[in-house]
Amino acid sequence: MSLAHQTRPDLIDPAVLTALGGLEVRARWLVDGFLTGLHRSPRKGFSVEFAEHRPYQPGDDLRYIDWKIAARTERWVVKQFEEETNLRAVILLDVSRSMQWKSAGAKLTKQVYAEQLAAALALLLLKQRDAVGLVRFDDQIRTVVPPRARPAHFQRLVAAMHEPSAGRDSRLDLALQQASHLIRRPGIIIIITDLLIDGDTATPGLRALRAAGHDVLVMHIMDPGERSLDAATDARFIDSETGVEVAASGREIRAAYNAAVEQAITNWQTLFVEQGARYALCDTSEPFGMPLHRAFAARDSVRG
Repeated sequence: MSLAHQTRPDLIDPAVLTALGGLEVRARWLVDGFLTGLHRSPRKGFSVEFAEHRPYQPGDDLRYIDWKIAARTERWVVKQFEEETNLRAVILLDVSRSMQWKSAGAKLTKQVYAEQLAAALALLLLKQRDAVGLVRFDDQIRTVVPPRARPAHFQRLVAAMHEPSAGRDSRLDLALQQASHLIRRPGIIIIITDLLIDGDTATPGLRALRAAGHDVLVMHIMDPGERSLDAATDARFIDSETGVEVAASGREIRAAYNAAVEQAITNWQTLFVEQGARYALCDTSEPFGMPLHRAFAARDSVRG
């Protein structure tokens, strides 16, 4: 039996999934696993194009049972349909120096984890017939892919994620400005970043996007080694973006560091909520299905 049939791909160890193939292959696995695990939507409505079958569940509308399959195989399945939509989405992907880091016990860098989330989210949106674009940024805009809704657009997005980047800083403010140019009508902006930025620089852009009617989702990527300091010996701590070095005893600063990180998480969440944005913390050690479900819970509320 293959691994794909043993467990949902979006819930397996991220490092195991990463070892299986290229980004496009992994994204398709993630999406297949995610869609398999979705609960039936409580929304009812008219849809225009057949998408796939799924097993019948108590409470399903009997009109959508495929009676031909039931008569032929005695299996009860329901037809699912794709909704038409003209929603436009842009994924802002942080590719700054700090995103390339991972702690000693981590299996993936923050950037690898973020790229797989971005690819999976793009594929999910395209499957829902939404137009998806991509902006990669560090201390400048590295890549801009305008939103398109064609299925073949996914290959363009994946190819863009392999383009080079070299900047140390994260200029989220520039990325937010670029996003505002890509989608004029109300849409959705998904920001995937480790948030090692000055929050004050991003606030005007967030406020402008929300004022324009866009829904904003921030996926905060964190390595487990960032959230909890375990070092018990003397060490030299280096800021991967600024290059600043500080020598300190891990034993002496552990409690203060851990408290400061938790406070920073709270501050970020408060900032985004105050600006009308959504916030999801994504630990790079957790299965991909968890942040995917958090992201699409926010997404579903937008689609209404």
